[in-house]
Amino acid sequence: MGQAIEKIAVQRGHNVVLRIRTDNRHELENLSNVDVVIEFTRPEAARENVIDSLKQGVPVVCGTTGWNEGLDQAKIKALDNHTAFLQASNFSIGVNIFFEVNKLLASLMNEQPDYQVSIEETHHTQKKDAPSGTAISIAEQILDNMDRKMHWVKDKAENDDQLPIIAHRVEDVPGTHNVKYTSAIDEIEIIHTAYSREGFAYGAVLAAEFLAGKKGIFTMQDVLGINHRK
Repeated sequence: MGQAIEKIAVQRGHNVVLRIRTDNRHELENLSNVDVVIEFTRPEAARENVIDSLKQGVPVVCGTTGWNEGLDQAKIKALDNHTAFLQASNFSIGVNIFFEVNKLLASLMNEQPDYQVSIEETHHTQKKDAPSGTAISIAEQILDNMDRKMHWVKDKAENDDQLPIIAHRVEDVPGTHNVKYTSAIDEIEIIHTAYSREGFAYGAVLAAEFLAGKKGIFTMQDVLGINHRK
């Protein structure tokens, strides 16, 4: 992701002034010449990277998932240091449009109890968290819009109020997510399939461009001008 982000950033006229790796993480202590930090690493490193950047008043775009317990602290740190923070489970423009379709479909299916809903996602074998952050976001959107589902579970649902997420890890799959509503007589399915990581990288650079010079907590809906639906 780092290489893909840098390639697109340079194509769009930006200058990448610092690349942080494990062996030079100490350079993160001085971001005086940085307009925005884009953080794509691993869950165990993300919290410290984000907090250290926000402490210096630098806006942060974060695409690392699997560290939800630290997000509230990051948001507080951004506000305390008069800077900006944007975390997203997925930066793809297509996925964020998919999110809006997912919320609308869930609200429509709320009145159709004969349909059972499930989520399935497939990613490359290097992805450590399962289910993916994107799949969890999809599940939470459904839970917000469907009264008969109380919480999501990994793999098989044991009760009617559970929303199952089935996760697959396969070589060289950038990311596929589908939501399926099944009844005894028919089936409705929405799918997003990523062909490469370029879409994620492009969205992250758009988010960084949006965040530069701003203060507050933002989402990809803000970046893309997508109206929120209830």
